[in-house]
Amino acid sequence: MTPDEYCQQKAGSSGSSFYYSFLFLPPVQRQAMTALYAFCREVDDVVDDCTDTNVARATLNWWRAEVENTFNGKPQHPVTRALATSLEHFDLQDTYFHELIAGMEMDLTRHRYSNFDELKLYCYRAASVVGLLSARIFGYENNKTEEYAVELGIAFQLTNIIRDVGEDARRQRIYLPGDELSRFNVSEHELIELAPGPGFDSLMQFQAQRARQYYSNAFRLLPGSDRCRQRPGLVMAAIYSRLLDKLEQNRFPVLQKRLGLAPINKLWIAWRTSVQEKRGCRE
Repeated sequence: MTPDEYCQQKAGSSGSSFYYSFLFLPPVQRQAMTALYAFCREVDDVVDDCTDTNVARATLNWWRAEVENTFNGKPQHPVTRALATSLEHFDLQDTYFHELIAGMEMDLTRHRYSNFDELKLYCYRAASVVGLLSARIFGYENNKTEEYAVELGIAFQLTNIIRDVGEDARRQRIYLPGDELSRFNVSEHELIELAPGPGFDSLMQFQAQRARQYYSNAFRLLPGSDRCRQRPGLVMAAIYSRLLDKLEQNRFPVLQKRLGLAPINKLWIAWRTSVQEKRGCRE
């Protein structure tokens, strides 16, 4: 199996919305995005699958060293060997990969966030840096596009947090800010026991409104001159926005089940949005 085949298998098996957003890219960009996504999956899986914190931390440190190896032209892992190919075509910074690993490492030691400012740092590391790397792969001329990528990454991560409240609670993780739990009279016990009280729906509505505000901020910041190049991010935003709509329409049943979109729906949204955006580029 070649490094690119390894990454394709890693990305395709996840069913992630991120994967559907770059299906329609030209080959060189698609290869780079597939390698980037595979890297994200590898470091995320370290935290999710490893029960020993010390082993997980050691593995993340290995990935830190592997990032340095890759940028020094000596990658060892199939994912970083594929990433090395993308470095020949795109200006990707090693600092972003280290930030991403730092975000995953936060999950080893932080299972609660007192306020949104604390959570925002996690969102930046876990998602915005991926947006910044993606923006470089897609290409842009106006530096405002970097601000767009940061805001959109936070929007995506907030949507993930809303979707995964129950799944995270089963792992004793609560990403909803503590001061907001208090504001809506929702206890940690309700989340851990998967037993929503009367304030839960209002709390989740508040979280959804914040996520939508970040989507709005991102779209406002995206320069028109770069919109065509950043089309894959807009595809992903369409998929994630539809997921957020579905969660709200179903009154956030996130403590009982993990609600998502079917692969065929993601593919349809991706194709439709890509066509619409491409048509706009021609006009």
